[in-house]
Amino acid sequence: MDGSRLKGVILAGGSGTRLHPLTRITNKHLLPIYDRPMVTYSIEAMVAAGVSELMLVTGGTHAGEFFRLLGNGHEYGIDRLFYAYQERPGGIAEALSLAERFVNREPVIVMLADNIYEQSLRSVFENFDRQGGGARVVLSEIDEAEHLRHLGVPELDAGRIARIVEKPADPPSMMAVTGVYCYDETVWDVLPTLEPSGRGELEITDVNNWFVEQGTMEYDVVDGFWGDAGESIDAYYAVNDFVRAHGANKALA
Repeated sequence: MDGSRLKGVILAGGSGTRLHPLTRITNKHLLPIYDRPMVTYSIEAMVAAGVSELMLVTGGTHAGEFFRLLGNGHEYGIDRLFYAYQERPGGIAEALSLAERFVNREPVIVMLADNIYEQSLRSVFENFDRQGGGARVVLSEIDEAEHLRHLGVPELDAGRIARIVEKPADPPSMMAVTGVYCYDETVWDVLPTLEPSGRGELEITDVNNWFVEQGTMEYDVVDGFWGDAGESIDAYYAVNDFVRAHGANKALA
């Protein structure tokens, strides 16, 4: 695996119901965070960390607006930018499956376009490259247990992830799995085996737990702020306020 050749997939689909009524007129990833559209922060994070071949996966009635915003991607430092269209909201794992031919069934970095990080992700991608296979996720420490009940939470055992629980009533740790996932080429064999969850979607937590079961899941704990701007209206404005005051995707000293 050559870190400089890793391809990235940015997932910018979904119906955005948690941000209604803002998302009745546009895709949530096109809403502004401080002074520019939300999706540009994930692009900046990828490019600054050395990933310059990207596919953006979106859907819905506002998909064409991404092309109007991003074009061929060169203005944003992207060498090659591809687009894929998800016909219906079928989950993060289904959206990732649309990128199989773009990635050519090789390792991939996946990022949710509503996740904003204060610090650069370069060290995460470098650690994944050195890992030589398997998967890697990014964790963030959360202060409030109530917040964790809306997130994916890892159970940790002797410094390893024992399992990841989605939206747990009783969180097994004070960590959350954030929206960056690194997978080796075996992910393309895992995706077709998934069964839809109770909400009819293919869940990324099932993909992550497959790697946990293989004993090949590693993780980094994020430095600084992490926010999911698509989680709720309050979270959206909290992320906006933080970025306005402190910035995002800052290079580590």
